[in-house]
Amino acid sequence: MKTAFAILFLVLGGFISAQEINQLDANGKYHGVWKKNFEGTNILRYEGAFSHGKEIGMFKFYKNYNKKAILTATKAFNETDAKAYVKFFASSGKVVSEGQMDGKKHIGAWKYYQKTNSKLLTLEHYNDSGHLHGERTVYYPNGQIAEKQTYINGKLDGVSTVYSEKNILLSELIYVNGELHGYSKYYSPKAEMLAEGWYKNGKKEGVWKYYEDGKLTEEKDLSYVPKKTKKQ
Repeated sequence: MKTAFAILFLVLGGFISAQEINQLDANGKYHGVWKKNFEGTNILRYEGAFSHGKEIGMFKFYKNYNKKAILTATKAFNETDAKAYVKFFASSGKVVSEGQMDGKKHIGAWKYYQKTNSKLLTLEHYNDSGHLHGERTVYYPNGQIAEKQTYINGKLDGVSTVYSEKNILLSELIYVNGELHGYSKYYSPKAEMLAEGWYKNGKKEGVWKYYEDGKLTEEKDLSYVPKKTKKQ
Protein backbone atom coordinates (compact mmCIF):
# COMPACT_ATOMS: atom_id res chain seq x y z
CA MET A 1 0.00 0.00 0.00
CA LYS A 2 2.85 2.37 0.86
CA THR A 3 4.39 1.59 -2.52
CA ALA A 4 1.11 2.45 -4.27
CA PHE A 5 0.88 5.77 -2.43
CA ALA A 6 4.50 6.53 -3.28
CA ILE A 7 3.85 5.92 -6.97
CA LEU A 8 0.71 8.06 -6.87
CA PHE A 9 2.66 10.85 -5.16
CA LEU A 10 5.35 10.76 -7.83
CA VAL A 11 2.78 10.79 -10.66
CA LEU A 12 0.86 13.70 -9.18
CA GLY A 13 4.06 15.52 -8.40
CA GLY A 14 5.22 15.13 -12.00
CA PHE A 15 1.81 16.30 -13.27
CA ILE A 16 1.89 19.39 -11.06
CA SER A 17 5.46 20.11 -12.07
CA ALA A 18 4.53 19.79 -15.75
CA GLN A 19 1.82 22.40 -15.26
CA GLU A 20 4.18 24.98 -13.74
CA ILE A 21 4.58 28.05 -15.89
CA ASN A 22 6.99 31.00 -16.17
CA GLN A 23 10.02 28.97 -15.10
CA LEU A 24 13.73 29.61 -15.65
CA ASP A 25 16.46 27.08 -16.30
CA ALA A 26 19.71 26.86 -14.33
CA ASN A 27 21.17 29.67 -16.46
CA GLY A 28 18.27 32.02 -15.85
CA LYS A 29 16.75 31.54 -19.31
CA TYR A 30 13.05 31.12 -20.03
CA HIS A 31 12.18 27.44 -20.09
CA GLY A 32 8.90 25.59 -20.48
CA VAL A 33 5.45 27.18 -20.81
CA TRP A 34 5.25 30.93 -20.33
CA LYS A 35 2.21 33.16 -20.04
CA LYS A 36 2.20 36.89 -19.53
CA ASN A 37 -0.70 39.26 -18.81
CA PHE A 38 -1.05 42.92 -19.68
CA GLU A 39 0.48 44.89 -16.83
CA GLY A 40 -1.86 45.37 -13.90
CA THR A 41 -4.53 43.05 -15.34
CA ASN A 42 -5.52 39.41 -15.53
CA ILE A 43 -5.84 39.68 -19.31
CA LEU A 44 -3.52 37.40 -21.26
CA ARG A 45 -0.94 39.15 -23.47
CA TYR A 46 0.91 36.10 -24.85
CA GLU A 47 1.45 32.40 -24.27
CA GLY A 48 4.00 29.93 -25.60
CA ALA A 49 6.89 27.67 -24.72
CA PHE A 50 10.64 28.12 -24.51
CA SER A 51 13.52 25.68 -24.60
CA HIS A 52 16.39 27.22 -22.65
CA GLY A 53 15.62 30.74 -23.86
CA LYS A 54 14.54 29.87 -27.42
CA GLU A 55 10.91 30.08 -28.57
CA ILE A 56 9.56 26.73 -29.73
CA GLY A 57 6.29 25.61 -31.26
CA MET A 58 3.25 27.88 -31.38
CA PHE A 59 3.05 31.27 -29.67
CA LYS A 60 -0.21 33.20 -29.38
CA PHE A 61 -0.43 36.96 -28.93
CA TYR A 62 -3.48 38.88 -27.77
CA LYS A 63 -4.74 42.43 -27.52
CA ASN A 64 -6.75 43.90 -24.67
CA TYR A 65 -10.11 44.64 -26.23
CA ASN A 66 -12.86 45.74 -23.83
CA LYS A 67 -11.07 43.90 -21.01
CA LYS A 68 -10.96 40.68 -23.02
CA ALA A 69 -8.00 38.88 -24.56
CA ILE A 70 -8.57 38.81 -28.32
CA LEU A 71 -6.19 36.76 -30.48
CA THR A 72 -4.21 39.11 -32.73
CA ALA A 73 -1.32 36.96 -33.99
CA THR A 74 0.24 33.51 -33.93
CA LYS A 75 3.86 32.51 -34.53
CA ALA A 76 4.89 28.94 -35.31
CA PHE A 77 8.64 28.81 -34.68
CA ASN A 78 11.13 26.62 -36.51
CA GLU A 79 13.20 24.21 -34.48
CA THR A 80 16.56 25.17 -35.98
CA ASP A 81 16.51 28.97 -36.30
CA ALA A 82 14.65 32.15 -35.36
CA LYS A 83 12.28 31.99 -38.34
CA ALA A 84 8.55 31.64 -37.74
CA TYR A 85 5.37 31.36 -39.78
CA VAL A 86 3.15 34.24 -38.68
CA LYS A 87 -0.54 34.99 -38.98
CA PHE A 88 -2.24 38.25 -38.04
CA PHE A 89 -5.95 38.31 -37.18
CA ALA A 90 -8.77 40.83 -37.11
CA SER A 91 -10.94 41.07 -33.97
CA SER A 92 -13.47 38.85 -35.74
CA GLY A 93 -10.91 36.05 -35.98
CA LYS A 94 -10.46 36.50 -39.73
CA VAL A 95 -6.88 36.16 -41.02
CA VAL A 96 -5.59 39.56 -42.16
CA SER A 97 -2.16 38.50 -43.40
CA GLU A 98 0.31 35.63 -43.19
CA GLY A 99 3.86 34.76 -44.09
CA GLN A 100 7.30 34.00 -42.72
CA MET A 101 9.37 36.24 -40.48
CA ASP A 102 12.99 36.12 -39.41
CA GLY A 103 13.00 38.07 -36.17
CA LYS A 104 11.19 41.29 -37.11
CA LYS A 105 11.87 40.97 -40.86
CA HIS A 106 9.33 39.77 -43.42
CA ILE A 107 10.87 37.14 -45.70
CA GLY A 108 9.57 35.02 -48.56
CA ALA A 109 5.98 35.26 -49.79
CA TRP A 110 3.44 37.29 -47.81
CA LYS A 111 -0.31 37.21 -48.33
CA TYR A 112 -2.75 39.95 -47.36
CA TYR A 113 -6.50 39.36 -47.56
CA GLN A 114 -9.54 41.41 -48.53
CA LYS A 115 -11.66 42.90 -45.72
CA THR A 116 -14.90 41.74 -47.28
CA ASN A 117 -13.94 38.14 -48.14
CA SER A 118 -11.13 35.59 -47.86
CA LYS A 119 -9.66 36.35 -51.29
CA LEU A 120 -6.19 37.81 -51.74
CA LEU A 121 -5.72 41.55 -51.54
CA THR A 122 -1.95 41.58 -52.02
CA LEU A 123 0.73 39.00 -52.71
CA GLU A 124 4.28 40.19 -52.28
CA HIS A 125 7.75 38.71 -51.87
CA TYR A 126 10.68 39.64 -49.64
CA ASN A 127 14.34 38.70 -49.75
CA ASP A 128 16.33 37.48 -46.75
CA SER A 129 17.24 41.08 -45.91
CA GLY A 130 13.56 41.93 -45.41
CA HIS A 131 13.22 44.06 -48.56
CA LEU A 132 10.53 43.70 -51.21
CA HIS A 133 12.05 41.60 -53.98
CA GLY A 134 10.27 40.10 -56.96
CA GLU A 135 6.68 40.45 -58.12
CA ARG A 136 4.04 42.28 -56.09
CA THR A 137 0.40 41.89 -57.12
CA VAL A 138 -2.69 43.72 -55.83
CA TYR A 139 -6.20 42.37 -56.41
CA TYR A 140 -9.74 43.71 -56.46
CA PRO A 141 -12.33 41.99 -54.21
CA ASN A 142 -13.60 40.05 -57.24
CA GLY A 143 -10.14 38.52 -57.76
CA GLN A 144 -9.24 40.65 -60.76
CA ILE A 145 -5.66 41.99 -60.80
CA ALA A 146 -5.52 45.70 -59.94
CA GLU A 147 -1.78 46.26 -60.06
CA LYS A 148 1.43 44.43 -60.88
CA GLN A 149 4.91 45.61 -59.96
CA THR A 150 8.43 44.23 -59.71
CA TYR A 151 10.87 45.09 -56.95
CA ILE A 152 14.60 44.57 -56.66
CA ASN A 153 15.99 44.85 -53.14
CA GLY A 154 13.22 47.17 -51.96
CA LYS A 155 13.00 49.41 -55.04
CA LEU A 156 10.61 49.35 -57.98
CA ASP A 157 12.40 48.04 -61.06
CA GLY A 158 10.78 46.97 -64.32
CA VAL A 159 7.30 47.27 -65.81
CA SER A 160 4.49 48.43 -63.49
CA THR A 161 0.90 48.04 -64.67
CA VAL A 162 -2.49 49.15 -63.32
CA TYR A 163 -5.83 47.64 -64.40
CA SER A 164 -9.48 48.53 -63.94
CA GLU A 165 -11.88 46.15 -62.23
CA LYS A 166 -12.96 45.12 -65.74
CA ASN A 167 -9.38 44.14 -66.62
CA ILE A 168 -8.70 47.19 -68.77
CA LEU A 169 -5.10 48.43 -68.75
CA LEU A 170 -4.96 51.93 -67.22
CA SER A 171 -1.22 52.55 -67.12
CA GLU A 172 2.04 50.94 -68.09
CA LEU A 173 5.12 52.49 -66.51
CA ILE A 174 8.77 51.52 -66.34
CA TYR A 175 10.90 51.92 -63.22
CA VAL A 176 14.65 51.66 -62.81
CA ASN A 177 16.14 51.59 -59.32
CA GLY A 178 13.02 53.12 -57.78
CA GLU A 179 12.50 55.93 -60.32
CA LEU A 180 10.27 56.30 -63.37
CA HIS A 181 12.61 55.78 -66.30
CA GLY A 182 11.38 54.71 -69.72
CA TYR A 183 8.41 54.94 -72.08
CA SER A 184 5.07 55.24 -70.26
CA LYS A 185 1.44 55.03 -71.32
CA TYR A 186 -1.82 56.06 -69.66
CA TYR A 187 -5.30 54.86 -70.72
CA SER A 188 -8.91 55.69 -69.89
CA PRO A 189 -11.37 53.10 -68.47
CA LYS A 190 -12.56 52.80 -72.09
CA ALA A 191 -9.08 51.60 -73.11
CA GLU A 192 -8.44 54.86 -75.00
CA MET A 193 -5.00 56.42 -74.89
CA LEU A 194 -4.77 59.45 -72.59
CA ALA A 195 -1.06 60.23 -72.61
CA GLU A 196 2.28 58.75 -73.58
CA GLY A 197 5.88 59.76 -73.33
CA TRP A 198 9.26 59.25 -71.70
CA TYR A 199 10.43 59.54 -68.12
CA LYS A 200 14.07 60.05 -67.33
CA ASN A 201 15.27 59.72 -63.73
CA GLY A 202 11.78 60.37 -62.39
CA LYS A 203 10.93 63.36 -64.60
CA LYS A 204 9.07 63.71 -67.89
CA GLU A 205 11.44 64.08 -70.81
CA GLY A 206 11.14 64.69 -74.55
CA VAL A 207 7.84 64.86 -76.46
CA TRP A 208 4.69 63.94 -74.55
CA LYS A 209 1.45 63.31 -76.43
CA TYR A 210 -2.02 63.87 -74.95
CA TYR A 211 -5.32 62.50 -76.24
CA GLU A 212 -9.07 63.02 -75.87
CA ASP A 213 -11.54 60.37 -76.99
CA GLY A 214 -8.61 58.48 -78.44
CA LYS A 215 -7.52 61.39 -80.65
CA LEU A 216 -4.25 63.30 -80.37
CA THR A 217 -4.96 66.81 -79.08
CA GLU A 218 -1.63 68.12 -77.84
CA GLU A 219 2.10 67.56 -77.95
CA LYS A 220 4.53 69.00 -75.44
CA ASP A 221 8.28 68.98 -75.81
CA LEU A 222 9.63 68.67 -72.30
CA SER A 223 13.28 68.31 -73.28
CA TYR A 224 15.65 69.99 -70.88
CA VAL A 225 16.96 73.30 -72.18
CA PRO A 226 19.79 74.88 -70.17
CA LYS A 227 19.06 78.42 -69.03
CA LYS A 228 21.13 81.14 -70.63
CA THR A 229 23.40 82.96 -68.28
CA LYS A 230 24.13 86.66 -68.53
CA LYS A 231 27.49 87.61 -69.87
CA GLN A 232 29.75 89.17 -67.30
